[in-house]
Amino acid sequence: VQLQASGGGLVQAGGTLRLSCAASGPILGIVNEAWHRQPPGKQRELVAMVANDGSTNYLDSVKGRFTISRDNAKNTNYLQMNNVNPEDAATYYCNVIGRYYNGRPFDTWGQGTQVTVSS
Repeated sequence: VQLQASGGGLVQAGGTLRLSCAASGPILGIVNEAWHRQPPGKQRELVAMVANDGSTNYLDSVKGRFTISRDNAKNTNYLQMNNVNPEDAATYYCNVIGRYYNGRPFDTWGQGTQVTVSS
């Protein structure tokens, strides 16, 4: 399974950005989809996750500003980032957990997309 993450870039504080993560390959089904981020010099942290039942979980600092969603038909998930602030600047990584056609599980990471916030 390969993940193609896109949508990162430069955004002004208070602005919006939408990240996308498209999964391709012999996918039987996707269980969880998530976005993590790693600011410079800091550890990677979970930003948002959406399960196959639609339930979501968010990092406290992004609640009310970020929304994760998924399009099961396209094997794609999105992270809508509103009211972005300088603390959101980081490399964002998508992570998808699911099963191959043969039933074996996979846990795959995307290549990372950079989000830069100008104040």
